[in-house]
Amino acid sequence: MKLAHTLSAALALTTALPVMASADEVNVYSYRQPELIQPLVDAFTADTGIDVNIAFLKKGVIERLEAEGKRSPADVILTTDISRLNGVVEAGLTQAVQSDVLEKNIPSEYRDPEDQWFGITSRARIIYASKDRVADGEVTTYEDLADPKWKDRICTRSGTHAYTLALVAAHLKHHGPEATTAWLDGVKSNLARKPQGNDRAQVKAIWAGECDISIGNTYYMGKMLSDEEQQDWADSVNVVFPVFEGDGTHVNVSGMALTKHAPNKDGAIKLMEFLSSPKAQEIYAAQNFEYPIAPGTEATDLVKSWGNFNADSLNLMDVAKERPAALKLVEKVDFDG
Repeated sequence: MKLAHTLSAALALTTALPVMASADEVNVYSYRQPELIQPLVDAFTADTGIDVNIAFLKKGVIERLEAEGKRSPADVILTTDISRLNGVVEAGLTQAVQSDVLEKNIPSEYRDPEDQWFGITSRARIIYASKDRVADGEVTTYEDLADPKWKDRICTRSGTHAYTLALVAAHLKHHGPEATTAWLDGVKSNLARKPQGNDRAQVKAIWAGECDISIGNTYYMGKMLSDEEQQDWADSVNVVFPVFEGDGTHVNVSGMALTKHAPNKDGAIKLMEFLSSPKAQEIYAAQNFEYPIAPGTEATDLVKSWGNFNADSLNLMDVAKERPAALKLVEKVDFDG
């Protein structure tokens, strides 16, 4: 039954994209909603004459690519998290891209050493802190979140969500399994409610007085400020850039990869190179309130207004490889229970 459902879903998605490969079309499976990247693909089409078809997926890209096999119409994968990038690589669903353009535009810390994936923009995993109930400097590290002073004061999304697991994986890489288990237990003991909702829901809970701090990605501040109904939530908190003790702030990336069976490999690489360009990165980062990573690029004034930070020195691939172990620890302490 599960296999039949997967195949059915894959077929439904496939029929939404051209079945036959064309040198004039590139097909993208995207975890990012199409409207967020449409201005970029429109510019790419205007420059190259190559049309871009986008299929938006909330989840299941690995299962769909596996079900489609060599018949998959997908050329490029766009994802929102290093664990998802690493997942498609480990599943054998990507192929390496050797490109001087990508190497020039994407710093080594934001691309796979084996050239299987490439970052486009980055974001920081920060703390949103109540302006009324949290003093400046009261929380400075991720390790602080396990301090009993935060008892009944923390809100967060599920411990099994990709963003949370990436942070736990980074803690695991820094401190090892025993310390990470104790940290997770401590954070769980400090929760004001069971993990639930997305990052914006946590800030809403701070605004409502249900908790005092939450964990979230930087770009959600921009999204809340852009939504009239959510501006009050954003105005109720400060952005705090915590660090790992002795290192920096945890960051993650949105990124891209070339599929293993890309029907239009040449066109796909042209799209990837275009997305890596400084101009495209700045547009993409502005659309999503993120940080472009190409040398010489800058975030928008709004994003820069949230403050400066030094990124954690851990290699993102090392963090991604700790994800399975991080998940086991989250389940061991029954974080969501």
